[in-house]
Amino acid sequence: MSTERQLAEVRFLTVAEVAAIMRVSKMTVYRMVHAGELPAIRVGRSFRVPEDEVHAYLRTSFVDTA
Repeated sequence: MSTERQLAEVRFLTVAEVAAIMRVSKMTVYRMVHAGELPAIRVGRSFRVPEDEVHAYLRTSFVDTA
């Protein structure tokens, strides 16, 4: 039952919402999902990405410049 409770607390985002957060195109998000860079689940014909995974990806993607 704890697994069900944890899943209930997960917030899933659409590809369009992820694209807006990351400021990239929806196609870029689809490429990331298909390449395995961003985990997602399929709901019918669309994908949903856990919000925590988007934030984790962004945290690990920062690059120091200059």
